[in-house]
Amino acid sequence: MHSTAVFLIEFGAILLGLGLLGRFAGRLRFSPIPLYLLAGLAFGEGGLLPLGASEEFVAIGAEIGVVLLLLMLGLEYTASDLVSNLKTQYPAGLVDATLNALPGAVMALLLGWGPVAAVVLAGVTWISSSGVIAKVLGDLGRLGNRETPVVLSILVLEDLSMAVYLPIVTALLAGSGLAAGSTTLAVALGVAGLVLLVAVRFGRHISRFVSSDDPEKLLLVVLGLTLLVAGLAQQLQVSAAVGAFLVGIALSGEAAEGAHHLLSPLRDLFAAVFFVFFGLHTDPSDIPPVLLPALALAAVTTLTKVATGYWAARRAGISARGRWRAGGTLVARGEFSIVIAGLAVTAGIEPSLGPLATAYVLILVVVGPLTARWTEPLALRLVGRRGGRAGTDRGPAAPDAVNDHVAETARRS
Repeated sequence: MHSTAVFLIEFGAILLGLGLLGRFAGRLRFSPIPLYLLAGLAFGEGGLLPLGASEEFVAIGAEIGVVLLLLMLGLEYTASDLVSNLKTQYPAGLVDATLNALPGAVMALLLGWGPVAAVVLAGVTWISSSGVIAKVLGDLGRLGNRETPVVLSILVLEDLSMAVYLPIVTALLAGSGLAAGSTTLAVALGVAGLVLLVAVRFGRHISRFVSSDDPEKLLLVVLGLTLLVAGLAQQLQVSAAVGAFLVGIALSGEAAEGAHHLLSPLRDLFAAVFFVFFGLHTDPSDIPPVLLPALALAAVTTLTKVATGYWAARRAGISARGRWRAGGTLVARGEFSIVIAGLAVTAGIEPSLGPLATAYVLILVVVGPLTARWTEPLALRLVGRRGGRAGTDRGPAAPDAVNDHVAETARRS
């Protein structure tokens, strides 16, 4: 009875604290992610007030948080979105992956962490934060800018790449090496490919089966199906997150819209718990030794993201002003960098990887909104005003469905 009371007090205090932090971040028009991470650092080992009874429940909540994050991401896209984006925007995706994954891999090797940690840190530095960026676009009033669909296309390709990248990371972590994990990797990619094929060919039938006019039944069916597929995917070493993501892609139409509306509050709750849990497993005293590498990575990958956005916008025929805005907008890292690092922390491959990822995300989730706002004026001041007028960067540069998707993503964030 006493332990139950302690659990309720601890967990209630965590949720109340997260709610107040989220409200505070909202008033500052800022992402709450760094505040959630700092809260986890405060409650974890070496923090101000270590948890006891509720830590196991927080761990389960964190797993659900990852699953819901990827499910909601999958609901944003249909199977046709996946195919069309891969066909038309893959060059920008390849440039993005090369420029931004390579610094993370090189840093891990320079620190002597080995090839598996290099693959993990490459993912941490590669993936931008869709949630933070969508909110920044809305706050800055750039939803109608011609460079915005370019930014969105890069984010879509990054998100879809998770369906391939996460099984690779999971297999490598399970096998602790390329050779030992080759069979697991083949199974993981085969299962992911099979599920994607089913989503493309039979997505409408799955949506029709799931769809219901009763919100309670729809919530139970979608959540139950997601957790079931995520669990089966975890058993097959594909990663529960990828299983949830593929379920989201398979759903479309009214089923996807209804599920998104019903699951958004749950996603926000358990995602916050996930960030706290990641902070719990990072000792604050471990951050100062990796602060310099984190700052170096943040500086390098800020420049590479700006270069990625500039190149992609130039390829789309956007003027110089829009190119710099696109580059500055892509800098923020957040939820998926922590998801990737969390897999490595759970596997225990490198004790310093978690603190480095925490410091790195904390830096760029703060710097990202600043670069989105100031990269254009600073760049034009340095290189001269050769980009034409800002007004030429407004107006549609992509199909209406893409622009509508940007606006809807920003509204939900």
